[in-house]
Amino acid sequence: MGGMQRVSLQLVKTLSAREDVELTTIGQETSWDYIELKTMRFLVDLYTRLPVLAARLKPDVLLFSSMVTAALAPVIRERIDVPMVTINHGHDVTMNMAPYQWYLPKVFRNLDGVISVSSATREACILRGMHADKGTALPNGFEADALTLSLPKSQAVQMLGEAAGKNLEGRPILLTTGRLVLRKGHEWFINEVLPRVKSPVEYVIIGDGPEMQSVVEATLNSTCRERIHLLGRQSDELLQAAYVAADLFVMPNIRVAGDMEGFGIVMLEANVAGTPVVASDLEGIRDVVRDGHNGYRIAPGEAGLFSEKIDDLLDGNLAELSESARNYVGSTFTWEQVSQRYLDYLKSVVVNYRLHQHNTW
Repeated sequence: MGGMQRVSLQLVKTLSAREDVELTTIGQETSWDYIELKTMRFLVDLYTRLPVLAARLKPDVLLFSSMVTAALAPVIRERIDVPMVTINHGHDVTMNMAPYQWYLPKVFRNLDGVISVSSATREACILRGMHADKGTALPNGFEADALTLSLPKSQAVQMLGEAAGKNLEGRPILLTTGRLVLRKGHEWFINEVLPRVKSPVEYVIIGDGPEMQSVVEATLNSTCRERIHLLGRQSDELLQAAYVAADLFVMPNIRVAGDMEGFGIVMLEANVAGTPVVASDLEGIRDVVRDGHNGYRIAPGEAGLFSEKIDDLLDGNLAELSESARNYVGSTFTWEQVSQRYLDYLKSVVVNYRLHQHNTW
């Protein structure tokens, strides 16, 4: 699963546990192989099933988990007398395909509400034809149980070291997780930032994706290559250990035309484990990182500032910032808190729909 799929399942789990919510889900469990074809087949199936289910179940609202499934809205609008709302995550809005971008304004017109996972994502929707009054920005969340599931740091460092094939005890650890895509800035960080870091850090990257080869080449050509560990895709157990073992989580995103960071759930996952974040001051990252509370944002492309902040934090009172990070996300981003905001918004959409019925704007 990617971050978008993971947070969708967590939201479903949280809502299903509430006594005031009756939830029916329609999903697809599959591998990433031929995902475009499988998604198309799923959408064709939904086109047939959704009107039938809506007529039988008479739901108060229909919630799409992304703009991909929400693409059905224009073609089923006349067959479903139910308010339709979508969540969107960033790339599902900015996807750089001309037919898709041409179609997005029609999707927005036929939806009754839009939940964007960050202010930047909401702005991207407005630029693509969404009426400003139709959408709101609500963050992703994390499961509160995660706050109590941390491993001892020494054990986590040992597990991560075994995966990396190197003893990491006593070494400052920088961590990046997630799909290796261009906007994440892995190659830029390896080429421009890591050589400037004065602390004897070990840099661990967990994840896979289309930029893997570029990241491998950058590593092989780096003067720091002995301290860079590309671990690829790993188990949830090892991922959790990595979050605990790391001293800092780095998210060195760069600007990429036609792409954006909608939110960055991995930063919350790091904070939950007590690992502060140093990240580029871009897009949805701004809705997650609050300077001095759970990390710091650095102007994008400023390699010197990025490396200086890493050194300053490693040389300073990192334990205090780590505790602050856990407390901040624990009081702001648990699904129990965030889901109530989702429900409040969905209720407002339902009330407005019933008052005015559907009109496209």
